[in-house]
Amino acid sequence: MKKIVILISGRGSNMEAIVHAARDQQWPAQIAAVIANKADAAGLAFAASHGIATAVLDHRAFPDRNAFDAALRELIDSYTPDLVVLAGFMRILGAEFTQAYANRMLNIHPSLLPSFTGLHTHRQALQAGVKLHGATVHFVTAELDHGPIVAQAAVEVLDGDDEHSLAARVLTQEHRIYPQAVRWFVENRLRIQDGRVSVLPAQAGA
Repeated sequence: MKKIVILISGRGSNMEAIVHAARDQQWPAQIAAVIANKADAAGLAFAASHGIATAVLDHRAFPDRNAFDAALRELIDSYTPDLVVLAGFMRILGAEFTQAYANRMLNIHPSLLPSFTGLHTHRQALQAGVKLHGATVHFVTAELDHGPIVAQAAVEVLDGDDEHSLAARVLTQEHRIYPQAVRWFVENRLRIQDGRVSVLPAQAGA
């Protein structure tokens, strides 16, 4: 039984998708806690309503990133997780923090990495005139929006798309591929070699 801690900053729709999938598909896993860096993060209420422990660690209460990272590590480790999942967690995490959870921390980014890192990815895609956009699940490294890629999903960029319409279609795919990637981790099906992730076949009865 693997334990998962999920970090959010707002509504946490990807967190909701993972919680629903874990329960509906009866994963051999427990969502041990949902942690937010904002007390008003809407996802906290959802987690609590599903019997999941919640905690708030306000980054503004700390003098710098390193101090916040250290406190966040202590809080996360109190739940002894096997996997840390970033689900709309809007804080840049330092190298020491990411190294502490190397190969056991996942993130989802709303673009087909390595294209369009950072913020405003849908705007970037529209301005670049690409025909395909999408989302990427990846293991977290110290380099922002980089790391071994676990899964991707593409959506067609349509004539007349704006940031909102494109974002909505990408989000639908995020809610599909993020739970799938987390389940692969839970089932010990992910292998990383030379920066590339392979997905092992499902075991009988899994």
